[in-house]
Amino acid sequence: MSRQSRRTFVKTTAAATASAALAASFPFKSHANPLGLPIGCQTWPVREMIAKDFPGTLKTLAAAGFQSIELCSPVGYSDSGFAGLAKYSGAELRKIITDAGLTSVSSHFGIDELRKDQPARIAWAKEVGLTQMLVPSLDGPKNPTLDDVKRAADEYNKMGELAAKSGIQQGLHNEGFELSKVNGKRTYDLLLELLDPKFVKFQFQVSTISEGYDAAEYLTKYPGRFISMHVQGWDLKKNTYAVVGQDSLDWKKIFSAAKTGGIKNYFVEMNLDLMRASVPYLRNLQV
Repeated sequence: MSRQSRRTFVKTTAAATASAALAASFPFKSHANPLGLPIGCQTWPVREMIAKDFPGTLKTLAAAGFQSIELCSPVGYSDSGFAGLAKYSGAELRKIITDAGLTSVSSHFGIDELRKDQPARIAWAKEVGLTQMLVPSLDGPKNPTLDDVKRAADEYNKMGELAAKSGIQQGLHNEGFELSKVNGKRTYDLLLELLDPKFVKFQFQVSTISEGYDAAEYLTKYPGRFISMHVQGWDLKKNTYAVVGQDSLDWKKIFSAAKTGGIKNYFVEMNLDLMRASVPYLRNLQV
């Protein structure tokens, strides 16, 4: 999650929390979720809990029905509740995650920490057992030129190539810079043209439907380019987060596109009440 979205996260989730209580009372079903993949959650929404008690927070997530988590780097997200993860060795982190009944193959990293010392961050990812390193944004200018976008893409292609040599898939989220335009064309679309498919995959932020970015449309148009997605229920009338399955989005269509598009994992990312209340629907959804 980018710093831009951090500022709006609390505002957009507060109004939606009340509807989660009723949904959370629905019983879980044991059959497969829509992609036959672990139901994952991003750890950013529970960052304050993680800062106080990482092992306990993971147990809470597992009890809510999540099976995998996406981490945030203790370096790039040190000021957001994740600094404490640095006290654990990679083996210790893996054990804490496993002991909670969870798995983790993905984490978000700040682009700046990769610029400063990508080899060290790759080494940490390998120690933790990760296979995917995502950045929330390439952090380009607010109103970029085509040359700005090309420079950002060239830099990240090199990062992706370096990560690939260590068996790590580098990926890009879509927030901030990626939602800008260049001469009327979406920067995101330019990046899909400029970033090398061999070295960089994409992670789709479903809530960008609020900006006109349709998940099913992108997953269908660019098969094989997306490795992951952040799942958020979205109420188009209220323009806010909502429980998945009790919102405005066609999740059967989105997950069908994700299945054919090659998505390898997905992570629910809203406040804990909304995430917890979304699990039953994901357990039941069939595509």
